[in-house]
Amino acid sequence: MCIFCKIIAGEIPSKKVYEDENVLAILDISQVTFGHTLVMPKKHADNIIQADEETVKNCISAAKKLAAQITANTGAAGCNILNNCGEAAGQTVNHLHFHIIPRYSDNDSIVIKFGESEKQDLDKVLKTVRGE
Repeated sequence: MCIFCKIIAGEIPSKKVYEDENVLAILDISQVTFGHTLVMPKKHADNIIQADEETVKNCISAAKKLAAQITANTGAAGCNILNNCGEAAGQTVNHLHFHIIPRYSDNDSIVIKFGESEKQDLDKVLKTVRGE
């Protein structure tokens, strides 16, 4: 049983932000910024690719509602809603989850940077991602 399944089962204590029949949201113990929250399905799925559509919809719906609530209640200027899928993408717990990270300024403890890569042939990229 994964650590998030143990939290969902009540075997490991957590600080619950939200709970319904399908989803649990808890404060992240790392608190990258004040109010950093994890939204996870109660039904185990390793990641967003392996999860069924209904599970993803339940999580996204809860994340949307909680992002608005957390941003308003903390006075944050905005927030990031992140999902890491796979170890190469930074996923450290193999249970689907979304991070809601309130953002207060450019000096927050999280850095997301989109750098430029080498020039790509977009026609080739398009054919590849479409599986053509």
